Amino acid sequence: MGIKFGVVVFPGSNCDHDAYYSLKKVLGYDVSFLWHKNTSLQNCDVIILPGGFSYGDYLRTGSIARFSPIMNSVIEFANSGGYLIGICNGFQILLEAGLLPGVMLKNKSLQFVCKDVYLSTENYNTIFTKEIPDKEVLKVPVAHGEGNYFADEDTLKDLVKNNRIVFKYTSGSGKVDEENNPNGSVMNIAGIINEKGNVLGMMPHPERSCNSVLGKTDGALIFKSLANSILN
Repeated sequence: MGIKFGVVVFPGSNCDHDAYYSLKKVLGYDVSFLWHKNTSLQNCDVIILPGGFSYGDYLRTGSIARFSPIMNSVIEFANSGGYLIGICNGFQILLEAGLLPGVMLKNKSLQFVCKDVYLSTENYNTIFTKEIPDKEVLKVPVAHGEGNYFADEDTLKDLVKNNRIVFKYTSGSGKVDEENNPNGSVMNIAGIINEKGNVLGMMPHPERSCNSVLGKTDGALIFKSLANSILN
């Protein structure tokens, strides 16, 4: 289909095959696995940092994976305008690598959360959201223990001012409130982009919401938005 995705595999990744399967078998894109010890990105148009527990999260989520050999190439790729998505643990790695601002804290409940959540799209003008219908609430699963996004006041002001908050946790009707915040994230933030708009980090798992057999397809809109933006 004219676009190639690369899924980075770290020790402890457990959503790499989910991403590969959804992108290749369900959506029909060209996809390659990228082993973390290699430095080549194999001419991929989009890099995916998948969810899981890279290096067992033994030190701090994403903090060791950030120093994997491939990350120098990923950082250079992103800084030169390459398209990059960090999902769950991948989002945590993006924060550790300084490609996105803020940090992840333990969930407010101090419990692992694994369930479907609802998301509102806060910015429809990104390359990741152009295919999402206006005001449509997305249903996408989360699965994390440290998804409580936090940033200082100046960073939050910048995210708001420059429309860099892409997704927020909501109710099924799109209401943003504490009750529908699964982890305590500040401002119900579920996903953000960088200044250039080519790097997306999000805690929910769109790759687990691409297949009609599972009764969930909303996540496919994110990958289709990106692919169509590149191809068009």
